[in-house]
Amino acid sequence: MKELFTRIRKEFGEFNKKSKKVDELRLLKQRSKTYNEYIQIFRKTTRGGEYLGRLLVEEFKRGINGVIRRRLVEAESPLFIIEE
Repeated sequence: MKELFTRIRKEFGEFNKKSKKVDELRLLKQRSKTYNEYIQIFRKTTRGGEYLGRLLVEEFKRGINGVIRRRLVEAESPLFIIEE
């Protein structure tokens, strides 16, 4: 791992606090946590990061359990389109 981090730093520069927040957010998964526990951890993880708006919502959905994510996606999709 140390060699990997050394190579990454050499290629891309030092990690900063914001990039570390992005990494933490990307690795965050609900797994066995309750929905409320996941929300609290997600909020704590996003403080000080650069994610806003739609990107933040997408990261939230990416980390939640599959059944809940599917229901959110279905709720955001219209059941029918009204033509004008």
